[in-house]
Amino acid sequence: MRIAEFWLVDIHICMNWQTITFDWNQARAFLVTAEEGSLSAAARALGLTQPTLSRQVAALEQTLGVTLFERVSKSLILTEAGIELADHVRAMGDAASRISLAASGKSQQVEGLVTVSTTDLMAAHLLPDILRELRKKAPGVEVKVLCTNSLSDLRRREADIAIRHVEPDHPDLYARKLRAAPARIFGARSLVEQFGRPLTRDDAPDLDFIGFDNNEELVGYLRAFGLKVTEANIRLGSPSGVVAWEFVRQGLGLAIMADEIAARFPEIVPAFSDIEPVSFPIWLVTHRELHTSQRIRVVFDHLAEGLLKAKLTKI
Repeated sequence: MRIAEFWLVDIHICMNWQTITFDWNQARAFLVTAEEGSLSAAARALGLTQPTLSRQVAALEQTLGVTLFERVSKSLILTEAGIELADHVRAMGDAASRISLAASGKSQQVEGLVTVSTTDLMAAHLLPDILRELRKKAPGVEVKVLCTNSLSDLRRREADIAIRHVEPDHPDLYARKLRAAPARIFGARSLVEQFGRPLTRDDAPDLDFIGFDNNEELVGYLRAFGLKVTEANIRLGSPSGVVAWEFVRQGLGLAIMADEIAARFPEIVPAFSDIEPVSFPIWLVTHRELHTSQRIRVVFDHLAEGLLKAKLTKI
């Protein structure tokens, strides 16, 4: 690590916000005075009276404990401390301008295509409400949704953002863990009520389960719930999550599903009375360099906000 980098890290970690006591109005008054060369010119530029501007500059000097200007005849000359401070305040001014642009709605002018990769179930049941709000916030953004369970689409640059349930380990990807989502085993009410009593773990060997893609992997998940099942319990399935979930809705078998999706279907109920839900993470992933793109950032942040709001408290 270079010395400059070390000091940047050290300053970031040790920042004491209570030591920052001057305000932006005073800093702005100082900067404009430095650039205009006189109090009268600075006052005109800011639309202030000269006494008001003078008090703001004097207050900043008093707060910092340094002299920022030397008054020579009718001119103001920056001191060494003033020259150094002017560079810092100028950077603050540039940042303030960018903030003002965003706050004034200029971000609405973000345009272009953003491709989002997610599972077909999440795309069908969680994204519509989120994307409807995005259309209001950034009408110039076009969103294309790819339905896949693989991270390879991000590495091949087929997608800009991905919603996933596993943390990526690729160094070129930026990932934010949003939250943990509860999931349990669900079935159609008509199917569960056929037994005339609440189902328990002991019933599992005699039940049918719907497969989504990899039956061997699904058996592992089911056994993690404490169910004694084999691949013989999975007689129907589909690589399409939407199709597999429709099989569940039609009473053809049970399946693991996120609570927030299952709750959207009144005909679906938790299948077992003696099994607690498990949790799985929701990650939002993008390329590191794309995360700095305004278009990508607007969509990324909106997806994060929407997926956090989608959290269920009870089912």
